[in-house]
Amino acid sequence: MSKLPGWLGQLGGELTRLGERLDERRAASAAEDDAAAHEETPAAAAPKARTGKAAEADHVPPPPAYAPSVSARPDPVAAIPWGMRVAAEAGWRLLVLAGTLWVLMRVISAVQLVVLAFVAALLVTAMLQPTVARLKRYGLPRGLATAVTAILGFVIMGLVGWFVVWQVMDNIDTLSDKVRTGIDDLKNWLLDSPFHVTDKQINDIAKNLSDTVGTNTEAITSAGLQGVTVMVELLTGMLLAMFSTLFLLYDGKRIWHWVLRLVPAQARPGVAGAGPRAWRTLTAYVRGTVIVALIDAIFIGLGIFFLDVPMAVPLAVFIFLFAFIPLVGAVVSGALAVVVALVTQGVFTALMVLAVVLAVQQIEGHILQPFILGRAVRVHPLAVVLSVAAGGMIAGIGGAVVAVPLVAVTNTVVGYLRTYGQEESRRHSPPPHGSTALDAAPGPAPGSPPEDFDDGSDEEPVADTDADAPKAP
Repeated sequence: MSKLPGWLGQLGGELTRLGERLDERRAASAAEDDAAAHEETPAAAAPKARTGKAAEADHVPPPPAYAPSVSARPDPVAAIPWGMRVAAEAGWRLLVLAGTLWVLMRVISAVQLVVLAFVAALLVTAMLQPTVARLKRYGLPRGLATAVTAILGFVIMGLVGWFVVWQVMDNIDTLSDKVRTGIDDLKNWLLDSPFHVTDKQINDIAKNLSDTVGTNTEAITSAGLQGVTVMVELLTGMLLAMFSTLFLLYDGKRIWHWVLRLVPAQARPGVAGAGPRAWRTLTAYVRGTVIVALIDAIFIGLGIFFLDVPMAVPLAVFIFLFAFIPLVGAVVSGALAVVVALVTQGVFTALMVLAVVLAVQQIEGHILQPFILGRAVRVHPLAVVLSVAAGGMIAGIGGAVVAVPLVAVTNTVVGYLRTYGQEESRRHSPPPHGSTALDAAPGPAPGSPPEDFDDGSDEEPVADTDADAPKAP
C-alpha cells in the first residue's frame, strides 16, 4: 500500500504533460488557420464563413492513404505530334486554296473567249505602247498617237495574214504535184532501203489510211461544221481584242488607277509598286519574243529558199507565229518545214533543212534569248515546259501562248512583294542604336514605282485614298 501514492503521483504528472501537449497543438493549429485566413481573398473566404450543414457539404475530404494515385489526362491538342498538327494546318489551307483556284478556273472557262481576247490585247498593247509614248514625245496628242499606232499595227498584221493566204493559194497546185511525186520517191526509197520494207506493207498502210478516212467521214464532216463555229468565235475574239487594245493604248493608266482603288488600302502600296514592274516584264517579253521570232523566220526562211523548198515565205511566217510558243512552237514549225522538204525535194534536202533549223534554234537559245530578253523575264526551262503544257491543256493554243508571259509576270510580282514585305517589317522594327545606326542608309519607300518607269502618260499618279474617285473618260 505504500507504493500506491507514488503511482498515483506519476499518473497525474503524465496526464498533466499530455494536457500541455494538447494545448500546444491546438495553439499551433489556430495560428496556421489565422495565417491562411489572412492570405485568402474575400471571394474565396466567403464559402468558409458558412457554418453548419452548408459548410459540411462544401468540404471535400482528402482521399485515403491507401487509394491509388491517378494522373490527370493530357490536353488532346498536346497529345497530337507537332508534325501532324503542322500538316493539318497546312492541309486545310491548301484545300481552301485549291477550291478557290477550281472556282476561278471554272469562271475563266465559262468566259474563255473574253479572257483570251483581253490577254491578247494586253500582249499587243505591250508591243505597241512604246510607239504611242514615242509619238507623244514628238508632240502628237494622245488620241492621234493611239489612232496612228493602232491603225498601222492592225494593217501590218492584216497584210501579213493576207500574204500568207495568198502564197498558200498560189502554190497549192504546185505543192500537191510535188507532194505526189515526193510520196512516190519516198516509196521507192523505202523499197530500196536497208529497212526491208516490202511493197505489200506500203500498200497495206495506204489501204488502212483510206479505210480510216472513209470510216470517219461523218466525224470529219462534223469537225468541218465545228470549224465554222471556231471561225465565228475567232472573228469575235479578234474584234474584242482590237477594241480592248484601243482602250488600253488610249486610257491604260486611268484603267490601272481604277483597278488600284479596288484593292484594300493596306495592300495598295505593294500592288502599286508591283504593277509597273509587271508591265515592264511583260513589255520586255513581248518585244524580245518578236525580235527573236523575226530573226528565226528570216534565217530559216532564207535557208529553205536557197534549198529550193516550195512555199518558203509561208513557212517562214509560220515559223514566226509558232515562235510565240516557247520550245514547243520551234519543234512544230521546224518539223513542218522538214516534212515539206521531205515530200517535195527528198531525203537529202530534208536533212539539210533539219540542220538549218537546229543551227538557228541553237543560236537562238544560247545567244539571242539571253542577250535580248536578259534577266528581266528569265524563266527556268522546266517551268516553261510545264506552263506551256498546262496552258495548252486548259485553253489550247491560246493558253500555250500566254502561259510563259503569265509565269514571268507572276515571278516578278511575287519577288517584288516578298522584298516589299521584308522592307516593311524592317521599317516597323525598332531603329538601330549606336554604331549600327551609321550602317543603316535610307532607301526608297517600298511601294514606289521604279525611277525608270514611264508609260508615256502625262497624268498624275494615283492617290492612296478613296476620296478622289476617277472621272469617266
